[in-house]
Amino acid sequence: MSTITATETSAPLPAPVTRPDYRVTGRRVVRSEWAKLWSLRSTWITLGLGLVFLVAFGLIAAAQFRSRTGSGHHMDPDFASSTAVSLSLFGTNFAQLALGVLGVLVTAGEYSTGMIRSTLAAVPRRLPVLWSKSAVFGLVSLAVGTAGAFVTFLFASHIVSGTSAAMTFSHPGVVRSLLGAGLYLGLVGVIGTALGALLRSVAGGISVLVGALMLVPGLISLLPTSWQDDISPYLPSNAGESMFALTHDGSALSPTAGLVVFLGWTVLASAGAAFRLVRSDA
Repeated sequence: MSTITATETSAPLPAPVTRPDYRVTGRRVVRSEWAKLWSLRSTWITLGLGLVFLVAFGLIAAAQFRSRTGSGHHMDPDFASSTAVSLSLFGTNFAQLALGVLGVLVTAGEYSTGMIRSTLAAVPRRLPVLWSKSAVFGLVSLAVGTAGAFVTFLFASHIVSGTSAAMTFSHPGVVRSLLGAGLYLGLVGVIGTALGALLRSVAGGISVLVGALMLVPGLISLLPTSWQDDISPYLPSNAGESMFALTHDGSALSPTAGLVVFLGWTVLASAGAAFRLVRSDA
């Protein structure tokens, strides 16, 4: 009886699956935050409002100055001494609210929706998330603020041409003031993102932002005059204003000193946000 021996052939092993490299890098975190920022409708609306506030109020102020010059209407002494720069930057205080509020929404909005858990699960080290959000939105605010300031001055200078406020880009300090306004608005955006991450509440972040930039300077006026002179120049809004003011009185900071002080406030807010992000759960 013959024996048939079956030769068992082994099947080839499947080729190893090559998986893409999904390492978390700073560049990828920045790209992620950039995509998230522009995917929100509120980004387009609020940035648009900030730009409209900056341009519209500056042009309205210039038109008002032009209409009252030589018409016999009484003008407030401060308004009568306005320049094309101060008129074109009249809307900065309104634009800072729009950009600061959007900065709060960039970070606090993720805590409100619970999306922050997915974000931190993807980036376990946490701090790159905060730095990326601050950098992305800060640069966007800087670009919007700078473009708005230059565009407004371009049209406002034509409106007030032939008056005492007339100026051109070649006048000393004009370009520095316009760049300072854009930088100020960019840093306001960074402070907004820091407050949103620090307080983790949209309402809380907006309240602190508005209070720090608009309410505290008014409350300082209730203090004795000697205290006002020592404290007022170092408040965030006053230090920021000295960054883009064309002229400075004896009580105001110089543009460089104002920049240093306002950077200090920005660093302080960001440090507080970083500390809470690392120390507490999402």
